[in-house]
Amino acid sequence: DITLFDQADIFLFCSARVSRQVMEADPMNIAHCPYAIFVMERNDTVEIGYRQYPEGPMQLVQDLLDEIVQEALEF
Repeated sequence: DITLFDQADIFLFCSARVSRQVMEADPMNIAHCPYAIFVMERNDTVEIGYRQYPEGPMQLVQDLLDEIVQEALEF
């Protein structure tokens, strides 16, 4: 009977431009697709986040996700 969160959504997507860049650097980066951003409400607080990606080319994805989250937080 433990409430983990009141509501939650995970948004999955792929950026064709960024995905192409990271997969040209290493085709195995396909394993990270699709990318996900979560939105969760718990204890009357909304949290938005994403998983951390490895150093190197995947930081392009990390930057994209951070930009999206920061823009969402402005609302």
